[in-house]
Amino acid sequence: MPINPLTQFLFNVFIAIAILVTLYTCNFYYLVFLSRQKRKSQKTTLEGTPLVTIHLPIYNEKYVAARLVNAVCAMDYPKEKMCIQVLDDSDDETCDILEDLVCDYQKKGFDISHIRRENRKGYKAGALRHAMKLIKGNFVAIFDADFIPPSWFLKRAIPYFCKPEIGLIQCRWGHVNEKYSALTQAQALSLDFHFLIEQKAKSNSHLYMSFNGTAGIWRKECIEDAGGWHTATLVEDLDLSYRAQMKGWKCIFLSDLVVDAELPVQMNAAKRQQFRWAKGSIQCAIKLLGDIAIKKMSFDTKIRAFVQLTRHIVHPLMLIQFLILPILLAAKMNLYVVSTLPMITIIAYLAMGPIAYIMVIRTLWEKSWKSKALAYLYLVIYSAGMSVNNTVAVFDALIGKKNEFLRTPKYGIVKKTDDWRDKAYNLPFTKTTLLEIFFGVYGILGIFIAIFSGNPVFVPLIAIQALGFFCISYLSISHTTFKKNKPRTLHSISKAEKMANSYYKLSMVGIVGVIAFGAFMAYHGYQDTVYPLDQSRGLLDRIAASSDPQSINTDLKTIKLLLPKDGNPVWIFPTETTDFGRIQRDLDTMISSINKIAGVSPDDSSFHTGMLDVHQRAIVLRLNLTDATPYMYVSFSNILFSSVWVAAIMGIFALLKRKKEHLKSYERSDEI
Repeated sequence: MPINPLTQFLFNVFIAIAILVTLYTCNFYYLVFLSRQKRKSQKTTLEGTPLVTIHLPIYNEKYVAARLVNAVCAMDYPKEKMCIQVLDDSDDETCDILEDLVCDYQKKGFDISHIRRENRKGYKAGALRHAMKLIKGNFVAIFDADFIPPSWFLKRAIPYFCKPEIGLIQCRWGHVNEKYSALTQAQALSLDFHFLIEQKAKSNSHLYMSFNGTAGIWRKECIEDAGGWHTATLVEDLDLSYRAQMKGWKCIFLSDLVVDAELPVQMNAAKRQQFRWAKGSIQCAIKLLGDIAIKKMSFDTKIRAFVQLTRHIVHPLMLIQFLILPILLAAKMNLYVVSTLPMITIIAYLAMGPIAYIMVIRTLWEKSWKSKALAYLYLVIYSAGMSVNNTVAVFDALIGKKNEFLRTPKYGIVKKTDDWRDKAYNLPFTKTTLLEIFFGVYGILGIFIAIFSGNPVFVPLIAIQALGFFCISYLSISHTTFKKNKPRTLHSISKAEKMANSYYKLSMVGIVGVIAFGAFMAYHGYQDTVYPLDQSRGLLDRIAASSDPQSINTDLKTIKLLLPKDGNPVWIFPTETTDFGRIQRDLDTMISSINKIAGVSPDDSSFHTGMLDVHQRAIVLRLNLTDATPYMYVSFSNILFSSVWVAAIMGIFALLKRKKEHLKSYERSDEI
């Protein structure tokens, strides 16, 4: 049978994406190899005790700001050699907390200042650029609000600047709340892979590594030579580190120096952080890849820089592949590596994915590898579900959409018993959640198509992604609460917050109701459209194995009642084999034949000839129904219902947004 041009095009896209994703995966394993190479021992002797300026960029972090300042002031480094600058852009009570704390430490003899700007222009990068003219000494350490630098940090890190070409020292992130939930375990493992493999590999070689925005120390001369902090992207750290290395500066990563930090515990906060990293990386790719292409450096370095800056393009690629796969399965395209051995496909996937990652985990964490392997399961689901959020970020960057630098809120969560739900800064779910629900439902449809098209080997792959979409969307909704960010009395809380929480609860009920209704209608539709085809295939199997004209006649009449009288489920590019009108006519022919056969003796040769013809027709009709079944899921009526279903959820989001605007108006009037 000739292949439809559209199907062939989708198949080519699917294969091209598979090749690209495989290449990005191979890059990770290449970095694993580099990270295992022994690094030459570095001289860590630096004459004297240099003066270090410590920048603490903070914006509305009332739960962790004091913890950071206290940890910095507790460092075992001479007071007179530390210049601590709190870069505070806050517009809530964080400002008052820091002002009082800075005043107390000033009285204790610390060189610490509370720096405020007239506006928040440039966000974090703007604050760091503003503070450049205030730097004392030739070294600048940077810590974000959620970090807790150890007391020995400066004493152990500064000596690595013994060589004049070293412009940046990046230390590894630790996690004070890694065991808090499956969400934090997934994030922790992802970050550990980044530091212990990617950063270590690049630091050990000639490849460009990145600054992670915090827990690092810069040489002031390096920042200035690279052009200073730019505000054009959401990842000013990655931008500056690449520009510095293009100028010839060396950046090194110290895996044995670990600075603990707090991981996001709210799903919407984690999504915001991932969104910023994904969009910022693509912005940097657009900004820097042209210069990297013409810069005199090794070809390997250019390739790795391209991969590093564009790696988040994998998210939309995987999403496109997820959408295409059920269509190809329904169209009976062969997607196996070896057509006669389908399991080779899944074995290849496992070897490139989970098995290889588990081996890496066993190497990195020899004693605690089992707990990390469990975290890897969480990470697979988390990464799959996060692809929608990160795809939106990638397209935002590609079309040049400007976004505000939105920080990731932290709540001072360390122990498993700590709670964040009654605190300020909690983020509501966004419209991206609607897309995640849609892709989850599409994944369920894809699972059915994989089963009924005879490709169950693809069910686990589709199911993992569908589970990821449902998990991310569920946590996004269940983690949604509302708190105003200023101190209030119980009386002032009652009206605004009760209104907001009521809206969110009603929206959650509405979305759950719409999903439940959609599930019921899907089940009802399956019963009315798909299940009769399943029954008919079973009856045709029985006919193909039977020699009893009476039972065959009964089964054929039953099939005629089960199947539609006419129509073609392949409504875009209809085929003759899936036309129900033609199938009904074939059934009539078979009934006529079996009635004639019934009057012939079973010992007569014409009986056997006629029965063989009926059996062959039954087999052909069964194949026709198998071809038609996947398209029953994507019938015009189902697409129409799905559109109405999606519109209903979008309507809930629109109502929620409108009520949110009303609430903001209420807050503004309340403040006046």
